[in-house]
Amino acid sequence: MKSSVQDVMPLKMRRAMIRFGADLAMARRKRRLTAAMMAERVGVSKSTYARIEKGDPAVAMGAYAMALHVLGLGDSLFSLADPGQDETGLLLDREQVPKRVRPVKNTGLL
Repeated sequence: MKSSVQDVMPLKMRRAMIRFGADLAMARRKRRLTAAMMAERVGVSKSTYARIEKGDPAVAMGAYAMALHVLGLGDSLFSLADPGQDETGLLLDREQVPKRVRPVKNTGLL
């Protein structure tokens, strides 16, 4: 049996997706846009847009990105996985720095 994204997604992430969808819905309503208007601008069906606002993890990330763009929030995607803000990645980088640096021996091949 094929498992869906929802079946394997941790509860914390599932709740984050639901909140993300609710936040998109609030941003849409603040801009006085209907769900039908958003669906048209995002380029998806009304039912797919409804799934976005419910935080359905099976909806393509591109649809979520387009919804952010339509709402004027698209720039937030640039910082989501920014390596400069990845604390774990930065710590792992530090662990890779050698304790000592030795000069490279000249092998005479040049």
